[in-house]
Amino acid sequence: MIVAGRYAKSLMDIATETNKVEAVRADMKSVESLCRSNHDFELFLQSPVIKTDKKIEVLNSVFGGKVSDVSLSFLALVTKHGRESIISHIAAAFDEQYKKDRNIFTAVVTSANGIDAATRQKMLDLLKTQLNGEVELVEKTDASVIGGFILKMGDNQIDRSVSRQLSDIKKQLTNKALN
Repeated sequence: MIVAGRYAKSLMDIATETNKVEAVRADMKSVESLCRSNHDFELFLQSPVIKTDKKIEVLNSVFGGKVSDVSLSFLALVTKHGRESIISHIAAAFDEQYKKDRNIFTAVVTSANGIDAATRQKMLDLLKTQLNGEVELVEKTDASVIGGFILKMGDNQIDRSVSRQLSDIKKQLTNKALN
């Protein structure tokens, strides 16, 4: 969402000027988490019936004392401009901006039972040297993988799963049977 990206960039500029980038990042993660976990809160923000003043009042009561002054002022400003319905998108875009500015990449590894610490560290070290940056490794489990792993980064995917290998063998056997 382009508008969310612009607001996130503005927030990053303000956070940088006030030397509160890390605090604002933590705040935006909290905001995004609340929006994702509480559908009623998201509906409240999107409601055209509820007046702006009431929304700002609720934002102050929910986040007051829990987030930095920069973040709270920014949330109020976004609401005053009628963009409160995209607050969760702005929070997500801020994290993307943060990672981009600090050369942090996100990789998602999916395995049947999780990966052990040694394998995790080996993947992190390999990715760091390949990418010349920091890597956040998100772990997911999916029993359908059977064994091995699937590593995704952006549009790239490495599939070393047992389920993929079995699928490839099935295709080869099917092709040989047809020929």
